Amino acid sequence: MNPLLVVTGGTKGIGRAVVERFAEGGFDVVVCARNEDDLRQLKHEIEESVAEVLEGFDDAVVPTIFPFAADLAQREAITQLIDFIQSLARPVNALVNNVGVFLPGQIHNEAEGTFELTMNLNVASIYHLTRGLIGDMMKNRNGHIFMMGSTASVTAYPNGGSYCISKFALLGMAKELREEMKPYGVKVTTLLPGATYTDSWAASGLPEARFMQAADVAEVIWSAYNLSAGAVVEEILLRPQLGDIK
Repeated sequence: MNPLLVVTGGTKGIGRAVVERFAEGGFDVVVCARNEDDLRQLKHEIEESVAEVLEGFDDAVVPTIFPFAADLAQREAITQLIDFIQSLARPVNALVNNVGVFLPGQIHNEAEGTFELTMNLNVASIYHLTRGLIGDMMKNRNGHIFMMGSTASVTAYPNGGSYCISKFALLGMAKELREEMKPYGVKVTTLLPGATYTDSWAASGLPEARFMQAADVAEVIWSAYNLSAGAVVEEILLRPQLGDIK
């Protein structure tokens, strides 16, 4: 049986790159995102492409993508996702908490409700999903949790507003979880990527070469996962070669 990965926000950008990398590495993947059409397309494309790569390997098991459509800003949706994962009756080997929202603005003038929306998705949803899955990891004394922070987790900037607050909070959550999980063999790693080329940057007018690639971040996650049981990368800070985009 293939190992199992759970990825939220998994149909685009870094999330999709992580799904692709782990599927290529032989993982089945539960992918959560809001858009059902995007999920269906992702499942078809990745299962087909990996099957082509594995063709001719007699012992290879083609990975399965398990799509789950949900808006994780809704508490009930998180519970439904946890129930779905547990219905598979398989241990979760790794969880990549990639879901998030970025609404630029400043604390003194951002739209009313921005703080609540941002904290709910970028912090609270991750807290509740992790709580729902970590018990089995502790019992099995195995698992790896990846938190998708940002350079905004360690460096504030003028138009960061609630987003910066949420990413600082996420890093704090990861640090606390790391301390709690030390005796249980469960690893916790926080990714702190800078500007990564995704659809949201396509209209920026900046050349793609100015950004990191989502596949770079996915490769770093894959490498961190594959360390020996006695080692864990606690934080990974990545920036474009030319530095932050300001």
